[in-house]
This record gives sequence, structure tokens and C-alpha cells, in this order.
Amino acid sequence: MKNLDQVLNHPELLLLLLAPIFCILMAAEYLIGQRRGKLPRNSDYKVAEVVCNFCLAGMHQMTDLLTGLLITKLYLWLFDWRLFDIKLSITSFICLLILQDFFYYWFHRASHQIRWMWAAHVTHHSSGRMNFSTAFRQSLMYPLAGMWLFWLPLVIIGFEPKWVIFAVLLNLGLQFFVHTQWIRSLGIFEHFLNTPSHHRVHHGRNPQYIDKNFAGVLIIWDKIFGTFEPERETVRYGIPNPVNSYNPITVTFQEWLVMLKEIRNKNLTFSERIHVVFGKPNDKK
Repeated sequence: MKNLDQVLNHPELLLLLLAPIFCILMAAEYLIGQRRGKLPRNSDYKVAEVVCNFCLAGMHQMTDLLTGLLITKLYLWLFDWRLFDIKLSITSFICLLILQDFFYYWFHRASHQIRWMWAAHVTHHSSGRMNFSTAFRQSLMYPLAGMWLFWLPLVIIGFEPKWVIFAVLLNLGLQFFVHTQWIRSLGIFEHFLNTPSHHRVHHGRNPQYIDKNFAGVLIIWDKIFGTFEPERETVRYGIPNPVNSYNPITVTFQEWLVMLKEIRNKNLTFSERIHVVFGKPNDKK
């Protein structure tokens, strides 16, 4: 219980605790899968890309730590206006995890439909490969894009901010395990959990796979809201306009720079500039 309290009080420790598991799985995927020729070529570990992915993860974590101080203060302020006093129990914690996963679905869906948010999220989709290291391919721009806004309802409902942050990080940590081509199917779990098969679809640029399977942990949200697509055709990974760089700075900011260039077009009206920023991403129109 003491260790749990320590992690709850410092939820950023959760991903550090999971890091050895992540590294072991990446090593196993490479040694058992790639080296023995059991995985497709688009799951290969390329040194330059793996280094880029780790740099992106480090930049993302540093930004989260810095902005987290301000966001936590906002959550604590809003917590004073909470609707209910929710005590931590097994039942309330399970409810928190389910609700957080529900709000994650809408954050993830918005990140594919609103260009401002896509500019941050596209970093995660910009690789033409899929392996466990792809999970580390994150953007330092998520705080600016507004990811934290989607957890505000949880605080207002009455869940203590540190629980909310822990639930968010646990959800993200669990998503590491769906970034692989090593596992083809999880059988009965495919019906209600987000699995490697479902998430491969999400990373596909095949026409029928675009903007599908936004689930974090539970695939039920996609089935309820009409965004579910099973894996049938072989997945082609990446984005229509590839970055073609292993420089983490380029990977992070390319879409932001393209968007800024479009905004500066002197022929655009004010409303058109707003649409450039908050409309649907260009490669999804």
C-alpha cells in the first residue's frame, strides 16, 4: 500500500516502473521475431528510427513534467468545485479507469479530426513501420494541442487529480502492448479490448482503415460510436505525406510548420485561417 501511495502521489513514476518491461519486450520482439524472420519487413527495428523514437519519448516526458506543474494546479483549483466527494475504493477506481478510457476515445478521435490536434498527434503516425518502439513515438506538443482538456470532466465529477493523472498514464502505458505485429490475435479478448490487431488498423493508411479504432484500452467505444474496423487487408503503415526524416525535431514540427505557412497566405480570409487551424487535416479531406 505504501508503494501504491507513492506512485499515486508521484504518478509520473508509473511509466518509469514499466520501462524495464517495455525494454524486455522490444528486445524479445527483435531477437525472437525480427532476427528469426518471423515478422514482416515493416516491423524491422532500424537503429536510426529507434533512436528517433526514444528521443521523441524523452522530449515528450520532459514537456509533460514541465507543463504538468501548471496543469496540476488547474486541476486542483477545479477540484474545489467538484460535484461529488468520491472516496478511493476498488469500485470508484474501476469507474475512473472506464471513464478515463471513454474520454481518451474522444481525445484520440478529435486528434484525427482537428488539425491543431493532428499537428501533434501525426508524430505518432509518421512511421512506415510498426513495432513496440513505435509506442515511444510521441510529441512534446500534446500539452499545447490540449490533451489535458479532456480529463477536466473527471476532476469536476470528483476524482482527485492525482488519481486522474495516474489513470491517464496507466492507460497510455497499457497502450504500449498494442504496438506490435508479433501478436496476430487475442481470441475472445478481441471483442472488448483494444488489441494489436485493432491498433494495427488504426495505424494503417489503407482507405478503409483511416480514422478507425481510436480505442485506448476498450474497443467497445469504437463499436458503439461507429468507428470500428476489423483487420482484414494487410496494413500499410504511415501517413499520406511522409516525413522522411529520423530527426526528432523535424518529425515533431513538420506539420506545425506546414500549417503556419498556410496561415500566412495573404489571400486567405480570417475565417479561412481559422479553418486551416481547426478544420479537418489536409491529408484527411
